Amino acid sequence: MHDSRVTRRRLIGAAALVPALALPALAATEETQVIDLKVDLAFERLKRNVTGAAELAEQAKGVLIVPGITKAGFLVGGLYGEGALRVNGATVGYYSVASASFGLQAGVQRFDQALFFMTTQALERFRRSKGWELGAEAEFVTPQNSLEAQLDTTTSRSPVIAIAFGQSGLMGGVSLGGGKYTRIHD
Repeated sequence: MHDSRVTRRRLIGAAALVPALALPALAATEETQVIDLKVDLAFERLKRNVTGAAELAEQAKGVLIVPGITKAGFLVGGLYGEGALRVNGATVGYYSVASASFGLQAGVQRFDQALFFMTTQALERFRRSKGWELGAEAEFVTPQNSLEAQLDTTTSRSPVIAIAFGQSGLMGGVSLGGGKYTRIHD
């Protein structure tokens, strides 16, 4: 009789634990669904507003879209955003970008960012890294009018092409350098 009470208590305890263990997985699923929705909207905005972006995406081996990056500062500043890496149109991972900065700066700004990985090697280096930063292999493109004028043979041979778009807010300039990209969800 004592053994059946202990077994019953263990079963009740285990049953109570199952929902608690499932909550983080459900929260992560909801969070990634929100990220995917924001990425879809930002990617459509990019293709609609930046001539040449759809063609660039077709050539790329993978595209990281980070919508709604927030950059803020007053002497000390920082930026943060979350997005998804897409390969052949499917999400293969979720990433954050973050950086801190010091210097003469003031304001708040939001912008979207797209990183086009033009070579398999660049994409694989990014995916294997524990914390990746935009470096010398990246070509920074500004889409004031269109990408077509800037996507010459030199640019299209760059391993990574970075585009900031959809800027809003008041802060001097958008800087893509210095941000560290880290995987946040599978």
